[in-house]
Order: sequence, then C-alpha cells, then structure tokens
Amino acid sequence: MYANYHTHTYRCNHASGSEKEYVERAIEKGLKILGFSDHTPYPFPREYYSRMRMRVEELPDYVRTIEDLRDAYKSDIEIHIGLEVEYYPRHFDDLLRLVEEYPIEYFLLAQHHIHNEYDGNNYCGMPTESVEMLHQYVEQTITAMETGKFLYLAHPDLINFHGDKEIYAEEMRRLCQAAKQHDLPLELNFLGLTENRNYPNPLFWDIAEEEGNDLIYGCDAHLVERVMEDGILEKAEAFLGKRKFRLLEEMPLKEHV
Repeated sequence: MYANYHTHTYRCNHASGSEKEYVERAIEKGLKILGFSDHTPYPFPREYYSRMRMRVEELPDYVRTIEDLRDAYKSDIEIHIGLEVEYYPRHFDDLLRLVEEYPIEYFLLAQHHIHNEYDGNNYCGMPTESVEMLHQYVEQTITAMETGKFLYLAHPDLINFHGDKEIYAEEMRRLCQAAKQHDLPLELNFLGLTENRNYPNPLFWDIAEEEGNDLIYGCDAHLVERVMEDGILEKAEAFLGKRKFRLLEEMPLKEHV
C-alpha cells in the first residue's frame, strides 16, 4: 500500500493520538503518502452541536499542525490536508465558503447522515428497513458527486439496510453507476473490516465489480495503530476474494476545493 488519505485526529471527539504519532506510524509501515481527513467542521445553526466532528474554530489549528508536520517530515513522507465531508444541502455552500481561506487539498465524500444531520433520526449506520432512508442516502450521495468537489467515496456501503435485498441491490447499483460516471473511486474501508461492522457489504462489492468501479483502500484510522494495522492487507484481499477491480495506489488532488 502506497498511500492512505483517510486519517483522523483527536478533534473529531472519537479519535486519539497526536498527528505526529500518525505520521511516524505511517513512515514505519512504509507509506509514501499520508492524507489527514478529519471529520469536517460544519457551519450549523448556533443551537446545534455535532459531537462527531471538529468545531469551526478548530480548523485553523488543524491546518497549521499538519502544515508544520509536512515541513518537518518532507524528506520522509508526503503529507496532505483534507477533510471527510458529508453533503448537507442546506449548508454545503456555507462549508465551501468556510474552507476558502485554507489550503484544503481534498474532500472525501462520506455520507453518515441524510438530510442535514440535525433534522431527524437519520444516522445511516443504525440498522434500518426504511426504503425511504436508503433511497435518500443514494440520492444525496449522487447529488454530492455531481458537485465535482470530492476525491473519492469513503465507505460507500455504510448504509445499514436490513430490508429487501433486491431493493438494496437496485439502489446500490444506481450509486455505483453514478460513481463510475463521475470518476469517483470507491473505498474499501479498513475500519469496517477490523471492527466487523456492517460494511464492507459483500453484496455491494459484487455490484461494484459488475459495474467496473475503481477501488481504493482507506485506513479510516482513528487510532495510531490503525494506520496500516498488522494483517489488514491480507484481510482486505480475503474479503475481495475472486472479485476483480482496478486498485488505485494514489489519487490526483484537487487543491483548494
């Protein structure tokens, strides 16, 4: 594995370790490129506080810390500054304006909630049989792709749907077709593999293979030791089995998204 673009920091309130520790772990494990993509701050209404992401006022320190590490370790590893971003229709333009003054190089698309996060019980990782929720997850993710602002689609199979498999397959096929149309690779998420989450979903990856989607590996590291965890590549290969994908080692970055 040459590059990992999916790395978190303590600012998201559910990760630990210093950025320096993540960098030194990446060097130790032989990575040539490390991208930080912590959960983006979002300019939500003042009365709402999201506990799963950094705050708006933490963004300057996030950028400054990674810039300093990029300079300090430039002879050892290539470091990039990104954000993991949901597409929230009411506030996405506000987010773009917020990051304009910072050297953010890329967004990872990661739709954890539908609608705008705070308007209803809409976390996509909880088990659901709601066809409406499944459909909205796909619609919102496709709309995000159409903005042209994203590098790749992280854990595309995060939606934890327990309803009719034919309906799931139909919706996921729409998602995979849109990702291919917009040239967005799909991430095989190592955190899901390590923690035996509902993703990666074998049915989803059967469909992705049929549609000819490109594949990229992502550590989704919230702990230092999850940067290229021992044995994770073997686990990924075992999961993929006989499925055939074009595996991308690195990505061209869209600076100042």
